[in-house]
Amino acid sequence: MKTALITGGTKGIGKAVAQAFLERGYEVVINYCHDEATALATQEEFNMLGYCPVLLRADVSDEAQVRAMFKEFFSIYEKLDVLVNNAGISKIKVIQDTSLSDWNGIFRVNVTSTYLCSKEVVDKMIFAGGGAIVNISSIWGEVGASCEVAYSASKGAVIAFTKALAKELAPSNVRVNCVSPGVIDTDMNSHLTGEELEELISTIPMERLGTPAEVAEACVFLAESTYITGEVLSVGGGFGK
Repeated sequence: MKTALITGGTKGIGKAVAQAFLERGYEVVINYCHDEATALATQEEFNMLGYCPVLLRADVSDEAQVRAMFKEFFSIYEKLDVLVNNAGISKIKVIQDTSLSDWNGIFRVNVTSTYLCSKEVVDKMIFAGGGAIVNISSIWGEVGASCEVAYSASKGAVIAFTKALAKELAPSNVRVNCVSPGVIDTDMNSHLTGEELEELISTIPMERLGTPAEVAEACVFLAESTYITGEVLSVGGGFGK
């Protein structure tokens, strides 16, 4: 039985990714940090569909908690086939209003967590003969966004991390790829007014928002494509191209 662990997997893109792997017969572990109520509700929702995902609580930007999480994971499962580094936060501020605390917080969640989780599993994947790491970046990591300098920089760092680690691990049959969502219909965009949303949609060639399920499809594709590594797959309906 194949296994997958998704960080930040209780809602939005992460939840859709968890469901996509469950539907393909994977044993799925869903990481969450603070919101236990949402985590339990997500688990119950999947239970009602006939799936039995495991919940593991950890702040994936904290090294000790990451180590403890994977220690628990490997006490349950012999190997990890797929790690999806999805946990992330955003903040909309002009750079003059972006404090060092804002900057460090975004990098800690978006970049440091990706580094810590990946570092913790690579030896296990190598020993098992291979595996896949899929990192979630953003179109803003590719092209940048006004008033989101810290977020854009962090997601650009995820792309660079992906490309470098892919080269490092390719000889060991551990593939590392990146999904770069465009404007997706999630809570992260709930701050937009109807007018702002319409204006944004008008800039998308496919003239609609993407869905979390469409991002999840890309994650599964990259996780299961045995000769693809170091790639950034944009899922944005042509946005930003």
